[in-house]
Amino acid sequence: MNWEVILWTCITVGVLIAVCGIVMMIISARNMKKRRKEISEVHTTLRVGNRILFAGGLYGRVVKINNDETIDVEISKDVIVKASRYSIQNIESKYK
Repeated sequence: MNWEVILWTCITVGVLIAVCGIVMMIISARNMKKRRKEISEVHTTLRVGNRILFAGGLYGRVVKINNDETIDVEISKDVIVKASRYSIQNIESKYK
């Protein structure tokens, strides 16, 4: 058995795996930075009357912004719930 060939093959495979891992980390970091920017825009543009989508898939309309943490959301006619504004995934449309 030629141990030198086996050693260099293992080193080559290890380097290729490390390069792939670094590329995946760079792509993931870019995507997370983009998503973080989108989420911060959602929180800064949130207004009463916005139709919103929660992370759990529930749609609603913002009735009142209580403070920096909670909002009142109408999920059905005359059904208003208090929710964390950080659970909002997307602003679908604006009613105002």
